[in-house]
Amino acid sequence: METQSGIAQRGGPSNNRVLLLGATGTMGVAVRRVLLDMGYEVICPVRAGRSPPIERPGLIIRPGDLLDPVSWSRDLIRGETFDAVISCLASRTGAALDAWAIDYQAHVHALEAVQAAGVRHMVLLSAICVQKPRLQFQRAKLAFEQRLIESGLAYSIVRPTAFFKSLSGQVERVRAGKPFLMFGDGRLTACKPISDDDLARFLVECLDDPDRKNRILPIGGPGPAITPLEQGERLFELFGNRPRFRRVPVAVLDVIVGTLDILGRVLPSAAARAERARIGQYYATESMLVWDPVAKRYDAEATPSTGTETLWDHYQDLVSGARTHQRSEHSVF
Repeated sequence: METQSGIAQRGGPSNNRVLLLGATGTMGVAVRRVLLDMGYEVICPVRAGRSPPIERPGLIIRPGDLLDPVSWSRDLIRGETFDAVISCLASRTGAALDAWAIDYQAHVHALEAVQAAGVRHMVLLSAICVQKPRLQFQRAKLAFEQRLIESGLAYSIVRPTAFFKSLSGQVERVRAGKPFLMFGDGRLTACKPISDDDLARFLVECLDDPDRKNRILPIGGPGPAITPLEQGERLFELFGNRPRFRRVPVAVLDVIVGTLDILGRVLPSAAARAERARIGQYYATESMLVWDPVAKRYDAEATPSTGTETLWDHYQDLVSGARTHQRSEHSVF
């Protein structure tokens, strides 16, 4: 049954009817809020059995099977027209089967359905880590990016850097007086983290910005690139404690991944754990910045910035209790 809680305001944005994929996830919630605040009518396909978003005027919720092309036509599109689609849909674990089912195949079904419905523009939330693909979810995302580019639909492919939630897993460790864990000397990687709200606004602004159409758009948050060492130092400062670090050799991850790879040849469960370990290894050793393929290095200066909220603002809110933290599936610690 369709849930509708209102109609878009008259005089709103030019592309006023938007199909939002992944509306129940962290980024989907943020994008949905921005769209509704700006007067868009937002249609949210949700997987059957998932808790629907909280109702608001302008929001339409449609349960269906995102992996079934028939359900897309029958339950989600329903022969209607839409101005644009924004996808924040992503696999939860990054495991191979999940990644290819959601990051690729569900998106292919969505693309085919929205093309048939006359959609003119798709904004896709991807990830900056696809620049150097070694993991299954990265390859699945890249495969769909290419499918979208070749589709003839106007596209805006947004590749954000690190999310605040993926860099906040050690707040409670530090609060409890434990050392901050980091690989090597803590300067091996860097990122320009971006808040959910700043990224949501950037995604929505793609709808009416012609300079963001038919482009791949890497984006980070405000301020300079930040290393894990700097993250730990700031947390201890906010708690008023002397910095304490535990340095983990990168070779430890190599051993874990290698061992699980061997076990995975005979145990499917170990193979899945090996892929999760590779994800952790990747994030622990690769920066989330624009990659310069000529110089073969990450380039903080070439990584665009947007928004106003910094990771330090987020840490301050977590330390003070003004907000709570939910761990990311891809958090290293």
